[in-house]
Amino acid sequence: MAKIILSCAITGSIHTPSMSPHLPITPDQIADQSIDAAKAGAAILHLHTRDPVTGRPSARPENFMAFLPRIKAGCDAVINLSTGGSAVMPLHERIAGPMAAEPEMCSLNMGTMNFALYPMLGKRTDWQHDWEEPFLRDSDDLVFKNTPRDIEGVLRLMGAERGARFEFECYDLGHLYMLAHFRDRGLVTGPLFIQFVMGVLGGVAAEPDHLVHLKTTADRLFGTDYLFSTLAAGRQQMPMALVSASLGGHVRVGLEDNLYLSKGVLARSNAEQVTKLREMLEGLGHSLASPDEARAMLGLKGPDQVAF
Repeated sequence: MAKIILSCAITGSIHTPSMSPHLPITPDQIADQSIDAAKAGAAILHLHTRDPVTGRPSARPENFMAFLPRIKAGCDAVINLSTGGSAVMPLHERIAGPMAAEPEMCSLNMGTMNFALYPMLGKRTDWQHDWEEPFLRDSDDLVFKNTPRDIEGVLRLMGAERGARFEFECYDLGHLYMLAHFRDRGLVTGPLFIQFVMGVLGGVAAEPDHLVHLKTTADRLFGTDYLFSTLAAGRQQMPMALVSASLGGHVRVGLEDNLYLSKGVLARSNAEQVTKLREMLEGLGHSLASPDEARAMLGLKGPDQVAF
């Protein structure tokens, strides 16, 4: 069996500080958890940043630069920066940090979509910060905007001009056809790395049948010129990772996608999730790709070509 690339999404922009005391917020917390996740087996670190005081999602270059050099010095993992930032940010704000850092990889959402987070309100009434409850509540009227013009701009600014390769985040079937459209225009070339994002309200549900359909559609559109990975937001995180591996795909875990290790048990770190999935995969006979093996598989420019 081919080696599996395990990505870890360290903090994200969806969960709020009140949801878990283990969600990394400060530069030191993000750096420590990133390095530990890499040591546990993550070949790729998918990174957002936050305001270190309020925990609010940020994409400011200075917030990224507060931890990127330390992560690079502390491990050899591929650093993959989000251009999604947060759905409440305009595009120029979302890409400010990645443009300054010029990473080996960055993510690119392949379409505009509803991005509903309000079910996470639950019965919680205690909030550490006054932004958290309105942020979640008002997501019933939230649209994540990534139009074809936006996508083309990111491909140019981060790809053509800065040499980054992309994690193409596909939340639904139509996003695969949008990616094929840009492939047909010659604006993206293989090997493509597609991340099937499942379980976000507004995108495809985290169900095995849907993953099979996404894969067979990608097979038809891209042939052998792509690799795919799967993330499932919430409680389907581990089960869908195993389905992805069984279909020949790669996997992603992390506190961006799910705060729990098992039902009712908060994960104490990203490394804890990485370790759990690694043990499950190895128990099934799989082995993990090293960061350098992932670089070779994805055609990355190398860590010596970044700006941090």
